[in-house]
Amino acid sequence: MNTEANKKIVLRFNKEVIEQGNVDSFHELMHPDFVNHSAPEGSQGAAGMIYTFNQILRPAMPDLKVTVFQQIAEGDLVTTRKTISGTMTGTLLVIPPTGKEIHISVIDIVRIKDGKYYEHWGINTLPTVLDTLKKQ
Repeated sequence: MNTEANKKIVLRFNKEVIEQGNVDSFHELMHPDFVNHSAPEGSQGAAGMIYTFNQILRPAMPDLKVTVFQQIAEGDLVTTRKTISGTMTGTLLVIPPTGKEIHISVIDIVRIKDGKYYEHWGINTLPTVLDTLKKQ
């Protein structure tokens, strides 16, 4: 696959899976040997990733939106700079709803293999957002 096709796969994942919570798209886009190198040990497979989106973020922010600012692709790697945002009307981990909009900045690197997510590395500002919410 070429870099433009890989970028479209990552964009589709961000919109259909993260933003819309589409589990069918998730299964279609995940390689059976997927590894999330940014997740804690024991939750580095596909199940841990969908759990984060649909059991942690979506219940806290039902109006969750992904805004992609930039994608850079080289070979089988796609780097995406984005924001995950929404109104916190539900509990986020242990923090009660605030009713305020929150923004989590993210930079992801995804390796695409056979048209699917094969590996993921990422950094995000969720810990900073959580610290700020705890202080309010």
